[in-house]
Amino acid sequence: MDLQLQAALDEFSVLAVWSAITIYVLAFLAFAYDLSQRASAAPIKQREAALVGAAGGPAASPQNGGGEGSLRVPSAERSRRYFARLGIAFTALGFALHLAATVTRGIAAERVPWANMYEFALIGTLLIVSVYLAALRWYDLRFLGVFIVGMVVFFLGGSTISFYVEVTPLMDPLKSIWLIIHVFVASLATALLAIAAGLSTMQLLQARRERIKATGGEEVAPDRGYLRTLPKAEVLETLAYRFAILGFIFWTFTLIAGAIWANESWGRYWGFDVKEVWTFVIWVIYAGYIHARATRGWRGTKSAWLSLIGFATVIFNFTIVNLYFQGLHAYSGVS
Repeated sequence: MDLQLQAALDEFSVLAVWSAITIYVLAFLAFAYDLSQRASAAPIKQREAALVGAAGGPAASPQNGGGEGSLRVPSAERSRRYFARLGIAFTALGFALHLAATVTRGIAAERVPWANMYEFALIGTLLIVSVYLAALRWYDLRFLGVFIVGMVVFFLGGSTISFYVEVTPLMDPLKSIWLIIHVFVASLATALLAIAAGLSTMQLLQARRERIKATGGEEVAPDRGYLRTLPKAEVLETLAYRFAILGFIFWTFTLIAGAIWANESWGRYWGFDVKEVWTFVIWVIYAGYIHARATRGWRGTKSAWLSLIGFATVIFNFTIVNLYFQGLHAYSGVS
């Protein structure tokens, strides 16, 4: 490809990335305002329910950690929350720009756009948003928009500032079909585990509120009032578990594909390289989480914390391991 055209395409890609980040920030603000509306509306509903009960009528059950028993609500039956819908619209627009930036980067590089840390972040955050938007078709996860979009803004913006490199040719070990398979599947697994981590975070907050309520504390801190509009912690935990299982399946394939690629490149399936070790550590943590969740004594907050520890390890593997640990997987592109 002509170098001038390559530079122009890369410049357009960067411009599209920053445009996507700007739109994502607007989505984050819309989702945040929706949560503030939930927080302010919930106490009013509770007072109305109490007045109805006092008048002798059936007391309405507020939508708390439990007003709604399931997150699987058809789109047509969901509450028409204006700012939540606005947040989804902004997220979809940001996703379109994000996708354009990723595709353009790939065209400029004449390869798949996930060969260094900047591009890992580009495709990883794109898949997080795509999984979230896809999940919205089946589950009412609008309350999770602040967490998901906020995380995408943080990682995509931070990576663009800190990890951006110009388009460069692939190193010899990366010239393999396994680059397409291994890295893409790892990014998809990360996206699924990110959704699970968001649900586990909400589960911990909801579980704390439910404990306070069970011990006689009727009032919850005002900044957590939106939790009254969410399902029970148990419902959040179940859905987090499902996303974690899917993520674990793809991460298992990542581990296997990485071993095959290592044998193709270096003549051995396993060599205790730092990246290999941390990939296996992540697999062990999530295997432990799934086993613990299936064991009666590890349901609830314990399993939620294990889910969050697992996702923190994924982030550690992407950032600290890539930047500060020496090994054969030295493809960050950052000098």
